[in-house]
Amino acid sequence: MDASLHAIAATRRIPAEVVLLSAGPGDLELLTLKAVRALDAAEVLLLDELVNPEIVELAPQARVIRVGKRAGCRSTPQAFICRLMRRYALQGLRVVRVKGGDALMFGRAGEEIAFLRDAGVPVRIINGISAAFAAAASLGVSLTHREHCHGITFVTAHTADHGEPDWQALARSGTTLAIYMGMGRIASVTAALLRHLPAGTPVAIVQAASLAGECNVVSTLGDVVDAASSLQAGQPGVILVGPALGEARPATSTAQATSVDAPAPRTALATFA
Repeated sequence: MDASLHAIAATRRIPAEVVLLSAGPGDLELLTLKAVRALDAAEVLLLDELVNPEIVELAPQARVIRVGKRAGCRSTPQAFICRLMRRYALQGLRVVRVKGGDALMFGRAGEEIAFLRDAGVPVRIINGISAAFAAAASLGVSLTHREHCHGITFVTAHTADHGEPDWQALARSGTTLAIYMGMGRIASVTAALLRHLPAGTPVAIVQAASLAGECNVVSTLGDVVDAASSLQAGQPGVILVGPALGEARPATSTAQATSVDAPAPRTALATFA
């Protein structure tokens, strides 16, 4: 531990809480005020791979520990991340675990909450904007448009045992499908859905939603694999499927849409701290 953190911990005798903080899709201006305040107070910051790295500027006093997790890459073991949170919290340090999107959406938050509770460590959760909602905003579409569907289903493209969801049941649900972690298997996901949905079913894919480097395509289930070839290979994205996506329009990039006079993210957020 850094000498400064050791000195702080030496004065404390009770566990500090761990904050599971949702960093949203990447645009720092989409952070909540509560998130900004938690970052400003953080003494230890555990940072996920997909989080905008500039977020560390909002945690000026924190020791930053990068605990990256990205599909297809070497990742920090989940058990090690849990032990880090427990160690620092039991020393009385304010720990903020930063996750991309919303912390409660496919981020293994359930395991971390259970682990910390068993260790007697208080947990606080700060919600954020998940990728599907940021993607919908970029496309100018309602994922629950009542003329097209009666809800939305969030699903990961692979289960914990490396199997697949019940695509037939999902296709018949009458909801918009927001498919996470599916870019690496888009061909098989599409083939599975085509067995139960028309080839003309609208589909949109958005990578880096809300950021200057955003890429998106609007297509149909029958053509989306070819359309996706224009996207960034190896980069995560959210796949949106269903009639509601028929209202979608590809957006200009955030870089083009943002005024040159707009303040930098940190400047804007600092006024709320």
